[in-house]
Amino acid sequence: MTNRILHVALGAATVLLSTQCASTAEKDKPGSGRATATEVSAPRVPTAPAEPAASASTSAAVPTTLAATSPAPTTAPVVEPAARKSNADYKADIRTADLALKTKPKDAEALLLRAKAKSHLKDYREALVDYNAALRLKPTSAEAYYSRGLTRLKLKEYTPAISDFTKAIKYRPDDKEAYFGRGAAKMQLFNFKGAIPDFTKAITIDSTYADAWEYRGISYSSINKPAEAKADLEAAAKLNPEANRSLRRYAGKE
Repeated sequence: MTNRILHVALGAATVLLSTQCASTAEKDKPGSGRATATEVSAPRVPTAPAEPAASASTSAAVPTTLAATSPAPTTAPVVEPAARKSNADYKADIRTADLALKTKPKDAEALLLRAKAKSHLKDYREALVDYNAALRLKPTSAEAYYSRGLTRLKLKEYTPAISDFTKAIKYRPDDKEAYFGRGAAKMQLFNFKGAIPDFTKAITIDSTYADAWEYRGISYSSINKPAEAKADLEAAAKLNPEANRSLRRYAGKE
């Protein structure tokens, strides 16, 4: 899998992406361990590792929290590398892309590099313009679809984000972060049942993907499947101790 430049996680979604956990669409008694419709916290946007300064890339490095009121895990959906690019690095990427596009206006890679940099700098609307242009030139780019999906998550455009992650999966079927991102977007739309297969697929690809276990557990809790929720959240906590917070809340251990 290629390196990425956006990082969302996924706090709650965004990413990504720190982002927060999601909760349930139905009303429950306080203290039941399941989130109520008024407590929904946004899922994290998947985060992808930031790439070296010379390269262009990531999946959700911008954890942005979407509005949420219930407790959410503080872990990032994807382990981040020790070194991460700075805002100055992303501005340098934009300058590099601008120079390349002056001599070759239809350079899809330069457009993608600039789009990712703009997204990291929170210039999401301008990033979308570059993603759209890159995809017109290279309509089978899984990376561009994935990264545009992360940007749309940050803009709370969940249905278009789902479409982008679906296209990313079409061209890169083993992309666990794309499945995770699609599941997170579905959670934002209260489609917890629909999110479960996406988290399951991410776990199938990587059985140590703690965030996928955690978010699947929260989704199970949200559709009143406490046994499945407890099993998943315990598995997540073994992989990442920070998931104990979700275990306590969503599996009735609080």
